[in-house]
Amino acid sequence: MENQQLLKIAVKAADDKRAEDILALDMNGISLIADYFIICHGNSDKQVQAIAREMKEKAQENGYDVKRMEGFDEARWVLIDLGDVVAHVFHRDERSYYNLERLWGDAPHVDIHSELNS
Repeated sequence: MENQQLLKIAVKAADDKRAEDILALDMNGISLIADYFIICHGNSDKQVQAIAREMKEKAQENGYDVKRMEGFDEARWVLIDLGDVVAHVFHRDERSYYNLERLWGDAPHVDIHSELNS
């Protein structure tokens, strides 16, 4: 249940900074890395950094540890390790190149639309 709360916080933070095509994947039983992956993108380096920064800050404000954040300065693919939730914030151009949705195509999608509309 705590993982789902962290997922909601991170998804809402991404949406607050106007991340595009936000997707959450349930990685339980598929990956040992995390229970959930969040994949989204921004349209500029500054937006990618703003999304990543907001996710990190909101997680910390709610008492969650940020294990690490990689790729922030380059702003092409920022990975935010929140423990059981790992967020991938791409620059628009990089997202289609790496296509994590296809790579993890067997992972069920988590319905996050209710969080985004609240």
